[in-house]
Amino acid sequence: MTPGDVTGLETALRAEVDGEIRFDAGSRGAYATDGSNYRQVPIGVVVPRTVEAGARAVAVCARFDAPVLSRGGGTSLAGQCTNTAVVIDWTKYCDALVSVDPEARTCVVEPGIVLDQLNRRLAGHKLQFGPKPSTHSHCALGGMIGNNSCGASAQAYGKTVDNVRRLEILTYDGVRAWVGPTSAAERERITAQGGRLADLYDGLDRIATDYLADIRRGYPKIPRRVSGYNLDSLLPENGFDVARALVGSEGTLVTVLRAEVDLVPVPPYKSLLVLGYDDICAAADDVSHLLEHCSPSQLEALDGRMAQLMREEGAYLDSLAILPEGDSWLMVQYAGDSQDDVDEQAHALLRAVGRGEKDANVAFSDDPDREEKMLKAREAGLGVTARPPDDRETWEGWEDSAVPPERLGDYLRDLKKLFEEFGYDHPSLYGHFGQGCVHTRIPFGLKTAEGVRDFRRFLERAADLVASYGGSLSGEHGDGQSRGELLTRMFGERLVTAFGELKTLFDPRDRMNPGKIVRPNPVDGQLRLGSGWRPATPGTHFGFPEDEHSFTRAVMRCVGIGNCRGHSGGVMCPSYRATKEEEHSTRGRARLLFEMLDGHADSAVKDGWHSTEVRDALDLCLACKGCKSDCPTGVDMATLKAEFLAHHYEGRARPAAHYSMGWLPVWARLSRFWPALVNSALHAPGLARLGKRLAGVDGARPAPVFAGRSFVEWWRERGTEEPDPADPRTVVLWPDTFSTYFHPSIAMSAVRVLEDAGFRVAVPDKPVCCGLTWISTGQLTVAEKVLRRTLDVLRPYLEAGTPVIGLEPSCTAVFRADAPELMPADQDVRRLAGQVRTFAEQLVHHAPDDWRPPRLARQATVQTHCHQHAVMKFDADRELMRRAHLDADVLDEGCCGLAGNFGFERGHHEVSMAVAEQGVLPAVREAAPDSLLLADGFSCRTQIEQGDTGRRALHLAEVLALAMDGNLPSDRPERLAGRPPEPSRTARWATTASLAALTGALAGGAALRLRRRT
Repeated sequence: MTPGDVTGLETALRAEVDGEIRFDAGSRGAYATDGSNYRQVPIGVVVPRTVEAGARAVAVCARFDAPVLSRGGGTSLAGQCTNTAVVIDWTKYCDALVSVDPEARTCVVEPGIVLDQLNRRLAGHKLQFGPKPSTHSHCALGGMIGNNSCGASAQAYGKTVDNVRRLEILTYDGVRAWVGPTSAAERERITAQGGRLADLYDGLDRIATDYLADIRRGYPKIPRRVSGYNLDSLLPENGFDVARALVGSEGTLVTVLRAEVDLVPVPPYKSLLVLGYDDICAAADDVSHLLEHCSPSQLEALDGRMAQLMREEGAYLDSLAILPEGDSWLMVQYAGDSQDDVDEQAHALLRAVGRGEKDANVAFSDDPDREEKMLKAREAGLGVTARPPDDRETWEGWEDSAVPPERLGDYLRDLKKLFEEFGYDHPSLYGHFGQGCVHTRIPFGLKTAEGVRDFRRFLERAADLVASYGGSLSGEHGDGQSRGELLTRMFGERLVTAFGELKTLFDPRDRMNPGKIVRPNPVDGQLRLGSGWRPATPGTHFGFPEDEHSFTRAVMRCVGIGNCRGHSGGVMCPSYRATKEEEHSTRGRARLLFEMLDGHADSAVKDGWHSTEVRDALDLCLACKGCKSDCPTGVDMATLKAEFLAHHYEGRARPAAHYSMGWLPVWARLSRFWPALVNSALHAPGLARLGKRLAGVDGARPAPVFAGRSFVEWWRERGTEEPDPADPRTVVLWPDTFSTYFHPSIAMSAVRVLEDAGFRVAVPDKPVCCGLTWISTGQLTVAEKVLRRTLDVLRPYLEAGTPVIGLEPSCTAVFRADAPELMPADQDVRRLAGQVRTFAEQLVHHAPDDWRPPRLARQATVQTHCHQHAVMKFDADRELMRRAHLDADVLDEGCCGLAGNFGFERGHHEVSMAVAEQGVLPAVREAAPDSLLLADGFSCRTQIEQGDTGRRALHLAEVLALAMDGNLPSDRPERLAGRPPEPSRTARWATTASLAALTGALAGGAALRLRRRT
C-alpha cells in the first residue's frame, strides 16, 4: 500500500469503526512479531470494542484491499501472528462468554476470551473447555481455534477441532454465517438460495469430492495431525463439518466472530504416576505399551536435559526433588469420579508393567498440589529451554513434530542423529508423548548466512524424516511460515493444490493473513534476526553481567511466550492487567526496545534512546520486577527501563517527579529541620495542590507524613555502644529512607527483636542510601555516586563480613540485584550483595538455636513486596511467621499498584488504583477485624492505607515487637503501631494563611517600591 492509501485507510477506520485505531510507530512495533522466529511490521492495529466493530473493520480493510490478521494472545510459534497487515486484536474488549448451556455442555464465546478466564467463569457449572495449552493463562479462544491448539489435556479431550460445534465466520468479501456440520439436505437448501454462501458450499463440496481419495489416503492417522487445512472434516463420514474444516486455518480463510464449543466436566479427582527411564528414547519406546493398559488424561514426558536446565536455573526444584530415579520421565495422570478410582488406575498400570509403587524409578501422588507442581515443571519447558544457563540461544522451527506413538522412540533416535549431523548439541526433548508429539528448541544460528542456510536445510531434512514415519510437521502449533513451505513434503502436490483451491475459494484476493500455509513465505524469510540484522550496540550504565554485558541480549531474553499477559497469579505484569494493552506488557515493551535497536531497515522505532514511543510504553511500567522472576526467560524490565530513562533524558530536562521523588532521600533529610512545618505545608489547602503540581505528583494522591523523630535521631538519643564489626553477633541495621523518616517504629521494633535474639545492632553513623529512587527514575550516574559514598561508610563492616539487615524490601533488592548490575566490577558491591539479608532471613537462619519468636496465634493477611517476590523470595518470612504461630494467608494477588514513585506520579493514579483493586485492596477489605495485616514494603502499606480499606498494615518486625509486650487487641491490632499523625486542620490552614500573608506582604512591598520608582 502507498502512504496515501494507508492514510486513507486509517481515516476510514477511525470514522467507521468503534474501536481503538492505532497506526503509530509504537503500536506497530509492539505487534511486529509473535512467539516465532519471524517479524513483519503491521500496517496498523485495530482494537474493536465489539464483535460488530471488528466485522466492520474487516469491511473497511476490504474496501482498501488491505490485508487482515486476526490476533489473540499473540503466542504463535510458527509466525501466524505477524504480518504486514491490519492486525485486529480481539483480546481487550471482545472477551464475552455469550451463553452457557450446562445440560448440553456447550457455550458460545467471543474470540478474545482467555482460556483460564473462560474456565473460571464456567467453574460454577463444574465444566471446562477441554484442550489446555501451556499458554492457558493468556491464550485466547480465537487463537486456539486459529491454530487448532491442543496441550497436555488433549490426551483426554482431543484437539480444539474436536471440541468446536459451530463458528460464526466472516469472509473478506463480506459473507457472514454460522457454519458447522452440514447434511446433504442443508447443503441443497443453501445452494438453492444462491449467492456467495452457496458458492462457498458448492466449492467445498467440489473440493471434498475431487480430492476424496487423496484426503483419505494422504492424511496421517495419528492423534496430533495439526499441519495443513482440515479437509478431512469435509469427508462424508465426518459430517461435512465446515466449522471444523476452518479450525486451524490460522486466519488465512475467514475471520471468526463467535464460536460455539463443547465443554467437559471438571474431573473431581486426579492422581499422578511418574515413571523413570534411562533416557528419553527408552521412555518413548514404552508409551504404546503403557497405553495398552490405561487411558490416562495426560501422558507427558520430561528428559534429563530439561531437568538439568531447571537445576542450573534454580527453577522448579521442589518438583525435581520428587522425581524418581532415571534420566527421563513419563508423567501419567488419571482423572475420575473418586480418589479410589484414580488411585486404582495408577496401581493397575504398575501391576501391568511389572513395577511397584516402592520402586526407585516410580513416584506416585494423589496430592493435587504436588501433582500441579510436577505438571507445571513440564509445562514450563518452553521458557526453561529458551534461554539455557550456558547462554546458547535456542529457537523454535521444529518444536512440535508428531508421529504415531508406537514409532516415537525410533523417530527420536533418528532426530537425535540429525541434531548431531548439524552440530545442534543435545537440545531437550519433551512433550505430549502419549500422542506422539515432541517439543524441543534448537540452537539454530539465525544471525549468519551460513547459520540460516543450515536452518533451512535442517527443516527440509526433518520434514522428510517425520513424513517417512507417517507423522505431521506440526502436532500442536500449526504451520504458519515455519512449515508452510514444507507441506508438500508431508502431503504431496495434489493435497497442497487442494489447500490452494480452498484458500482461493474463501479468499480469492489473498488478503487474509497472506504468506501463511498457502503460497507461503520462505521458511528462512522475514526472520526476526537473520544475516541482515544489524542492531545498535549502545554503551550502558548497567553491566548486564548475565547477558554477556549486552543490552541487546538483555532485550532478546523475551521470546514472546506471553506469560506477562496473564490475568491472575504471580506479579507480572500489573500494567497489562490494568490496561489489557500489548505495549504495556513486558513482551510489548521488549518488542519496542528490540525495534529501538534499529536492526532492520523497516524498524518502526527510529529515534533510538530518544524514542517517545518507547518512553510512553515504559511510562506505565511499575518497575515492580515481577518479570525478573515470573517471566520464564527472566526479562528484567525494571532494569531496562532505568537504562532507557538514563539515556533518554541525558542532557535534557526531566519530568518534575524525577526531581521531587527521585531525590526523595535528600528531601527527607532536609525535613529534619522542621518536620511539623513540612507536613503542614504538604497537606495545607491550596498550597499542597500547588506543590503537587510543581512536583509532578498526582493531585489525587495524599503526601505521606514525615515522622516527628526519625529512627536515626532515636538511635543517637539511645546512646547504644557501637559493637565491634568483627563480633559474630554484630549486625548492621540498614536505615533506609522509609523506615527512618516515615515509619521509624519499624526500625525501632527491629532493634528490639534483633537484640532479643542475641544480636548486637549497629547503625551507620553517617548518612547512607541505596540509591533506589535515583535508579527507578533512571538517574544512574547519581545512583552510582550515592552507592559509592555508602560503600565508604560501610567499609569496616564489609571488610569484617558483618551482616547488613534490610527492612525495606526494595532497598534490600538494590543491594542484591541492582547494585551488582550497575557496578559489576566493584568488589565492595559484591561483598555487600553477599552480606545483605532480610530481617526474616537473619532470624530464621542465623539466630541462636534456643531463640524463639514471641507466640502470636493470630490470622494474618500478608502482602509480599514485588521486589521481595522477584529477588529475595519469601521463604524465610513464611518460616518466621510459622514459628511465631501466625496463620498467614500470603496473598497471590499481584502488585499493590503504588510501586514506589509510580503511583505518586501525575497521570498514574488511575492505573495504580486499578492494579490495587484487582486483588490486594479487596483482600484487605475482606480480612477479619481481629486479623493482622502485614506488608513489609512502604509502598504496600501506603496503598493499603490510602485505598479506602479502613485498615493499616504492619511490618513483620512491628508485629513481633508488639507481641513481646503481650497480647494484641482483638480489633484492628495495627492501631498499636506508631505512625506519624497527619497535621491538624488548624496547622494546615495556618500554614496556608501564613503563606498567603507572606505572599501578600511581598507583593505589597514590591508594589510600594514600584510606585516610588515611578
